Amino acid sequence: MKAIQVSDFGGPEVLQLVELPELTVVPGLELMTVSAAGVNFADTHATENSYLSEQTLPFVPGSEVIGYLADGRRMCGFATTGGYAERALVHPESCWEVPEQISDAVALSLLVQGLTAWHLLATSARMTPGESVVVHAAAGGVGSLAIQLARYWQAGRVIAVASTQEKRDWACEWGADIAVDSGVDDLAAALREANDGKRIDIILDMVGGPTTDSSLKTLAAFGRLVVFGMASRQVAQPIAPAALMQRSRSVIGFWLIDAMRDPANLIAKPLRELVELVMQGRITPLPGMSYPLAEVGQAHRDLLERRTTGKVILTMK
Repeated sequence: MKAIQVSDFGGPEVLQLVELPELTVVPGLELMTVSAAGVNFADTHATENSYLSEQTLPFVPGSEVIGYLADGRRMCGFATTGGYAERALVHPESCWEVPEQISDAVALSLLVQGLTAWHLLATSARMTPGESVVVHAAAGGVGSLAIQLARYWQAGRVIAVASTQEKRDWACEWGADIAVDSGVDDLAAALREANDGKRIDIILDMVGGPTTDSSLKTLAAFGRLVVFGMASRQVAQPIAPAALMQRSRSVIGFWLIDAMRDPANLIAKPLRELVELVMQGRITPLPGMSYPLAEVGQAHRDLLERRTTGKVILTMK
């Protein structure tokens, strides 16, 4: 089978298209013929070996796949083997059957980006109606869905942050009340200005570094900063626990892997809600950009250089 393999750690250049032996099915797992695989910032970290979980060489990157099982069912789920391949092994409990009217790109959007956006607001931030929400990297897969969910759950004011005017315009079309340029000199001041001079209740941050520093400065009393990535590859300033006592602020981390410890309640349940919201037309995942498997290096480069919007996927054809 064709697959993408990493034999040396590094950037997009280490992603190599190779022929690997067919997978052997083991008890408890099922073989999926993959039609598309999702691409995430976590995959770029894995390629560098800079993510939360350490990688062992060689490996096939990717965790989310959609395709067909041997019995013909179209399923979307998490691969126990690498997802950047024509076939993958999946655990039945980590998969869900996809209605034919939902495209590969939309299904993959819900699996990681949708679940992440849902948990950031509902589980980590515990958002309540009327609260203000800032979404950094607003034009990405998580950001675009977080904006729509915050609006659907009746946030008081939704503020998008993005790097280009085009992305900021899109964010406002998806439901943000106002959009801020991520490249401004004083991001903290810009965020407060966007919230009519008031501090922010909830900030979702996957950028890291100075963005995290600025976000912490703008939190309101009992405000929550939810950190779920470090796309900038920059480390934020250390936070003294005692400093959080001022305005009773919270800094919360989120990693989707931890939700997989309780798949019935933390994966399947929110997925059902997300699928229902899509079917009702209340939220619309962005299809994003699609690349053939052989062009995975370009997909990673575009993701790292912020040239993508919505969900990035690899197709096997």
